Formats: sequence, structure tokens, C-alpha cells
Amino acid sequence: MTVRAQTSTAKPEAIKDASMLKQKEMIAGNYQALTATAQTGKKVVSTFVPGNLNELIRSFGLLNNLPEINAINNGMRKKSGGMIMEAERSGYSEDVCTYVKSDIGMMARGNIAPNGKPMPAPDLLLLSYTGCFTFMKWFELLRHEYGCETVMLQVPYTGDGVITDNMRNFVVKQLKEVVIPALEKVSGVKFDIDLLRENLARSAKAEDDLVWVLESAKNIRSPIDAYFGGVYYIGPIFTAFRGTQDAIDYYTLLRGEIEQRLAQGLGPITPEGDMGEEKFRIVVEGPPNWTSFREFWKMFYDEGAVVVASTYTKVGGVYDLGFRHNPDRPLESLAEYCLGCYTNRNLPCRVDMLEKYIDEYQADGLLINSIKSCNSFSAGQLMMMKEIEKRTGKPGGFIETDLV
Repeated sequence: MTVRAQTSTAKPEAIKDASMLKQKEMIAGNYQALTATAQTGKKVVSTFVPGNLNELIRSFGLLNNLPEINAINNGMRKKSGGMIMEAERSGYSEDVCTYVKSDIGMMARGNIAPNGKPMPAPDLLLLSYTGCFTFMKWFELLRHEYGCETVMLQVPYTGDGVITDNMRNFVVKQLKEVVIPALEKVSGVKFDIDLLRENLARSAKAEDDLVWVLESAKNIRSPIDAYFGGVYYIGPIFTAFRGTQDAIDYYTLLRGEIEQRLAQGLGPITPEGDMGEEKFRIVVEGPPNWTSFREFWKMFYDEGAVVVASTYTKVGGVYDLGFRHNPDRPLESLAEYCLGCYTNRNLPCRVDMLEKYIDEYQADGLLINSIKSCNSFSAGQLMMMKEIEKRTGKPGGFIETDLV
């Protein structure tokens, strides 16, 4: 079912599927839970999207707050500009990650959530370090601000492109000896591996449906846009909902909608309705610009360009290459998830993935949207583009924007 969302601006009314409304309810519910902790007594863990251990966090009855998701939310609501300026006035450089500055500015302005209520201070900062050096410095700032318990899960970089037994065992050892004891201490709850297994089983079910949705773009025409639409599709599984029944319900609903679009021969849904003729099929590397997200997307669908695959939709988990959370190997599975995140892969692996997407999704070319303030992710992207052009014979394009 598709409905029109009422707007009060001169822009065309946004078209929303039932799955979009479901996700909106889930996000609103999570913010409501976070901002009600003073009344409910719930404890909060702050963590980041790549390598986040949501199934483990939830097995202790803890809430999950993700600072970069707050920055994205503020960007899409056109709130981040003033927050970034606030951070820069307090001494943060122009070339510092705009997610960080948006978060710092948000705190300076009262740390107000999208529902208009103050965000709670975290009870635990949990950093799964999966390749972004900025995240580590960001958590140092948050630790200074809140003075709360802080834990870092050190995830080895897969510099040779493979996950070794030593890497896996190293992460599992930290989960057992550092992360789980910290979660027990903050929550006051004893670790229950059976609860974790149940959460992981729910994750695997949702991951199956997500992969089906993303791979539906192999059809000509594609029923989805795997970048501009894809960032919505990954929302629940990359954030506070992986391992929940809500995530299963969302992806069941989403898959049903895409199956219907395939049966009807429809292309992607856009904010202005069904996309017209599919003229170009593109693979995209890099995050989108969130502050001008709708305008950025319109540049593509107005020209008949659909993104059939993207790497940004893999930063929180590379499920289309076969990984699933596994309840039979709970801690090993969490370790492999962290080790396999896109941000933790070397440049040859990233190039191989892009080449695979261009071939398997019958793309006409590659576009790299390089992020000005994201040095960790953007380093090497020109080399990647040139290598893809050489391997595939398909043209590459390179543009630069920023996150928020």
C-alpha cells in the first residue's frame, strides 16, 4: 500500500510505502524509549553503526543510541548546519567529520532528540573499532563530556583480505573478558547466551529478506534504487532494531512490496512517485549527502538513472556476500560480523566488490561520491575508480560532497 504524506511546504507531497511508515514508527518508538529513561530507569549504550552489537546489547535489556544516526536525522531535518557552526565556533576545524561536529553542536544546544525531548546521558560508551579512526576520537570526546564507563572492542583490520582464526579468537576473547562484563555491570543483568541466540536467529531472518530486496536490483528494470532507497532499507538492520521482531516484520513487509513492484513491472518509488523510464544503471561508492538528500536523489531520477548497487549500504554489514548472524556460533558470529564490515576491508576487497556489482547488476558505470570530511572512507577512492574503469571498461565519475 502506498500513501501520500501531507506536507506544509511547496514541494510535491512525498510518496510513502507502508514499510516506510512502519520504519518511521520504529524510529519514533526508539527515540521515545531513549528520552523516557528518567521515568523507566532503562540504561543506555551509545555505539556506532559499523560493528554494532545490537543483539548483545538487547540481551541485557539495554537501549541502543547511535550518535551518527542522530547526526543523519538532524541533517535530513535541515538542523545540522547550525550545530556544525556551533562546534566550529568552539574550536573544531572545518575538515573534522561533520557527523562529529553535528553531534557536538547538538549537545551544546541541549541534546534534543527529534521528538523534542532531551537525550539521556549514556551509561556505557561501546566502541567496536572497525576501521574509522574518527570514531575513536569521537568517543574520547563523549567520554570527556559524560565521564561514563567506556569500552573499546578492538577489531583487527583485514589487511590481507581474509578473516583468520587468530583475528576471530582475539575478538571473541574481548567479548568474553571485556564487553560482556561491562554490559553486566551497567545493566545489573547476568549474561544469558540463550537470549543472545534468540536475537541472532531473528537477525538472520531479517538479513535474508534484506539481501533478497537488494538483489532484486539485478532485474531489468530494477524495482528499487539501491542507494537512495537503499539507505532506508538498511535502517532497521544497521541500527537499534537488528535482532528484534520489529525488524523481521519490517523486512517481511518491504519484501512483499518489492515482490509486488516486480510483478507489476514497476521501477523504484521516489519521493515524487514511481520512477519513469530506466535509462542508466549505476553503482555508487560513498555515503550520500543527507542535508540535501531529496534534491540529490532528484538529480538522478529526473535523468532516468537508477542506482542498482552501492557500497554504503554495506557499511553496517556485508550480508550479500553470504554472512549471516548465527545462533549456533553466537560470539564467533558477532566477531565475524565486526571483522567483515565494509569499513574494515582493504582497498583491493572494496575494488573487487565494486567490480562484482558492475558485472552482476549490469551497470553502465560507477559514481564515487567522495565525502570531504571523511578521510577514513574517502582515502584511495580515485585509485578505486581508475582500477574499475580498467577492469570493466565502464566509465567512472567522481564528485565531492559532505555528510551533513
